[in-house]
Amino acid sequence: MKEGPDISQIAALIGDPARANILTALMAGQALTATELALQAGVTPQTASSHLSKLQLGGLVLMRKQGRHRYFSLSGDDVGAVLENLMQFAASRGLTRVRTGPKDPALRAARVCYNHLAGDMGVTMFDSLAARKLIGIDEDAVRLTEQGRIFVSDLGIELDSLEKIKRPLCRSCLDWSVRRSHLAGTLGTALLDMFYANNWAKREQELRVVTFSRNGRERFNVAFPVS
Repeated sequence: MKEGPDISQIAALIGDPARANILTALMAGQALTATELALQAGVTPQTASSHLSKLQLGGLVLMRKQGRHRYFSLSGDDVGAVLENLMQFAASRGLTRVRTGPKDPALRAARVCYNHLAGDMGVTMFDSLAARKLIGIDEDAVRLTEQGRIFVSDLGIELDSLEKIKRPLCRSCLDWSVRRSHLAGTLGTALLDMFYANNWAKREQELRVVTFSRNGRERFNVAFPVS
């Protein structure tokens, strides 16, 4: 390709297995050190640092210093969306990793997709909002309706604060395991934060798995019913 965006550089960055493991680990939304990411990638800390330098130069990760430590995170929602779409594409072609036993069903049930809820429960939430016309879907664009604004406010989420952030309020993200949309954007982040704050759910340490309590699942089903 002689003109236009050069996808080969981005593809080369993501295509290395160790870097792919690093990026997947950062999909949990946490900022991690090079040592922590080395364990996730199965490489030495020195090798992980080399990979992280390349990912920084490619604009895929950010580094922040806190005291003596350096923490790495994805550079933005757009990176998370690209990774989730690649996971969906790989899964649709039968390109999956060896399953990890009980963790795999849990990951498919509910997980963090960078900063919002994905998996079966993420798709259920999106479908419920759409069926009740709390969100409107125009081709790929997702908008919060007036009824939706009332619903979200009743949940205790301050829309005024969300709308001041320079990110879309609502965005659809294609789920790799269900192959249907879940809700991203600042509203998707706020809803997941609400689940944590109200003790409906917690994220498993160092994993992308989100575990709902029995009470939290019941309250989720009430808030996001599916007919």
